[in-house]
Amino acid sequence: MKEKSIAFIGAGNMAGALIRGLLKDGHPAEMIIAMDPDRTKLDAFSAESKINCTTDSRSAVSAADVVVLAVKPQVMADVAQQLAPAVREHRPLVLSVAAGIRIEHLQHWLGDDCAIVRTMPNTPAMLQAGATGLFASDSVSDEQRSLAESIMRAAGITIWVEHEGLIDAVTALSGSGPAYFFLFMEQMIRSAQSLGLGEEEATLLTLQTALGAARMALESDDSPATLRAKVTSPGGTTEQAIRVFEQEGLERILKQAMTAARDRSIELSSQLPLD
Repeated sequence: MKEKSIAFIGAGNMAGALIRGLLKDGHPAEMIIAMDPDRTKLDAFSAESKINCTTDSRSAVSAADVVVLAVKPQVMADVAQQLAPAVREHRPLVLSVAAGIRIEHLQHWLGDDCAIVRTMPNTPAMLQAGATGLFASDSVSDEQRSLAESIMRAAGITIWVEHEGLIDAVTALSGSGPAYFFLFMEQMIRSAQSLGLGEEEATLLTLQTALGAARMALESDDSPATLRAKVTSPGGTTEQAIRVFEQEGLERILKQAMTAARDRSIELSSQLPLD
């Protein structure tokens, strides 16, 4: 992959996360170009990483094997239509990290035979600890699938989904998921304070507990369900807490919340016209 040139259209947080991850993995800085109309953003990128920068989107695309569309969904149509002539001429692999933009939209703007991979990363990607779902159009080759996966892996783990509709499920799970954990941590801190702990102590204990639990789940051969059972002694304190969660319908609440997030993702995608 290191000989492939990669152009990022948009120089926001997600582009920055991927670029930093690629450079950390050893991708040559001279093989990466960032395009953004905001010269201030580009100057910061250039000073930090020595990558190439430009305000000209067409020149960025013309020199790229891969184009990463990292702009906000509401401006994607205009950006894609501006890039379309260069994409059709040079035929790079196109990766989209924009939420809610379906492949049919990108094909409409860029060309039906354009090789497109739609991705759904999440905010921990900014720490190279992200989780990304991917789906490829029929025009994407096996080599291009591998290339797309390598790029997105620079920001964390990746999974391919069998059909594009599952990207909405990924959005509800890992895309929105960090906020669920933040909410749970927020409520744990408040509850600990109500039990008498100070805010600083409650926060530190909560965050370290969350980190430790996540690491145990990642590094253990046991499933989260098995790990939970191992720390839930019969008649103990943990069992009492778990019983309350179950009685109050935690499973039902989570399913309802994630279904609502999935449905909203579908709704937002369907509201975008093909024009």
